[in-house]
Amino acid sequence: MTVTTTPSSTGSQPAGNDYGTHPGARANGIFKGMSTGAGVLILVTLAAVATFLLVEAWPAFIASPEDLGQEVSFIKPEDGQSLMEIIGYLIYGTVLMSLIALVIATPISIGIALFISHYAPRRLAQTLGYLIDLLAAVPSVVYGLWGVAVLVPFLNPFYQFLADYLGFIPLFAAPESGEIFTGRVAMSAGIVLAIMILPIITAVTREVFLQTPVLHEEAALAMGATRWEMVKMSVFPFARSGMVGATMLGLGRALGETMAVLMIISPGLTLSPYILQPNQHNTVAGYIALQFPEANAMGVSSLVAMGLALFVITLVVNMLARWVVSRRSEFSGAN
Repeated sequence: MTVTTTPSSTGSQPAGNDYGTHPGARANGIFKGMSTGAGVLILVTLAAVATFLLVEAWPAFIASPEDLGQEVSFIKPEDGQSLMEIIGYLIYGTVLMSLIALVIATPISIGIALFISHYAPRRLAQTLGYLIDLLAAVPSVVYGLWGVAVLVPFLNPFYQFLADYLGFIPLFAAPESGEIFTGRVAMSAGIVLAIMILPIITAVTREVFLQTPVLHEEAALAMGATRWEMVKMSVFPFARSGMVGATMLGLGRALGETMAVLMIISPGLTLSPYILQPNQHNTVAGYIALQFPEANAMGVSSLVAMGLALFVITLVVNMLARWVVSRRSEFSGAN
């Protein structure tokens, strides 16, 4: 009887994951190097920006308030102003207007994203998605012009209504006697910022909603759940961290906005909670753009110090968003 043997699969055959002699091995190595270089470039760029801000802002930090006031026109120690106090006022105004924008834009964005992903017919969903993406391409100066020419006059009667019936709440207190509603207040800037960040939050949230496993949705519907109950039990839990990440991206966009806020708001430097009164608030980016053309060397250093504060705030916001998203990475639609 003749016994036939088959050649062993080990030894004579290369391992399944051995690409050393593969025709595309060199291309794989080049692509890996390019990808690694791109990732390192991001870190180098971030480190370069941080280093530049620290180096340029350091003279303003180590100078005494009196010396700084003598060299910088917008710092007046005799009026009780110092660089750190101005930065505090600007951070307060920036955060206040960004939070107003976030409170307005987040529920609207989630509702639009949910309608596009789960309720609208396909053609309508595609059209709405295109229009939402188109909003993100509108320059901020256009939003500022529209806000000043259209939105502010339209909102003045509404502000008067809020002041008449909710004026006992500090947020909605009317201007002092003798002043009129100009509409160029933190509330108007917050509404324009909300419109500007709406496409960012909507686009990211829509993609997260679309990643919800179809089997989860079908299982909920098969158990007798309504469409809303299916969304509440299947879509929202899956997309929760993705929605948080999208919201934080919108917040980062609002924190750094310059032209729209600068064109709309009547600036001031206070810690006032009155969002319907002019000459109360300003943002870091808007203040830098306003003072930079006439600043001398020390003035530029002071403005860079303000930019450093904004850089740190934006970095913290993004790190916080990433931490929230990573907590649920094993079943998150954002990952």
